[in-house]
Amino acid sequence: MKVVILAGGKGTRLRDATEDLVPKPMVTVGGIPMLEHIIRIYAAQGFDDFVIAGGHLIETIVEWNRSRTPILVDRLGISSVQVIDTGVDTQTGGRIKSLVDQGVLVHEPFMMTYGDGMADINLKALIQFHHEKAESGATVTLTAVNPPSRFGMLRIENGYAKLFGEKTQSEDGWINGGFYVIEPEAVEMINGDACRWEFDVLPVLAIQGRLSAYQHPGFFQMCDTWRDLQVLTKLYEESAPWLRMENGDVFKSFTV
Repeated sequence: MKVVILAGGKGTRLRDATEDLVPKPMVTVGGIPMLEHIIRIYAAQGFDDFVIAGGHLIETIVEWNRSRTPILVDRLGISSVQVIDTGVDTQTGGRIKSLVDQGVLVHEPFMMTYGDGMADINLKALIQFHHEKAESGATVTLTAVNPPSRFGMLRIENGYAKLFGEKTQSEDGWINGGFYVIEPEAVEMINGDACRWEFDVLPVLAIQGRLSAYQHPGFFQMCDTWRDLQVLTKLYEESAPWLRMENGDVFKSFTV
């Protein structure tokens, strides 16, 4: 099953790190581009065929692929990393359609994620869950994550603070973590470059009862701001929880 990584956006909210010189997925955590961290997450669990849907500053990713992929092939057992130009201004759904139009994706299920989210998700359990739900009509499975709130919890009654809590996880605070399994039928709903996967496709699938959600209770952290980048960098230096294998070892088997 191919793994598609969307890596073509401009990442304007992380401009302090990109300085408009590199695309967002090429921002480094511990000296390693986020794009490579994500590849390692999949490779650690046996996935070896990657498609990078590039756009903004794609030449940076192309150069990384030229110099780095031979090392990843040797050390991680990866078979292929393709970098495909899907357009500078193309939206997320349009990038998927572009891969189909260019013949990179054929009529088969595939996995997809973004170039800025880290998780210790069990990908094989995600696929198994998707297959179970696909039998009853689901065409896309997303991964629901439950990250800690960025702010403390406050409940006010009659002008008084009745509850004040530190940052915590909420049982009903599930959000889309961006790790997908996608059937080809869902791609047929994408109508062009301007199609936004998250706003134009997923809500329709949800209404139709064709969007399933695999609940991942473990670690998840996206990198959307400079603050997020500092959090990920600190976590990498401590334990890199998104790179843990099933036996508990950290999947940092070779140096940068």
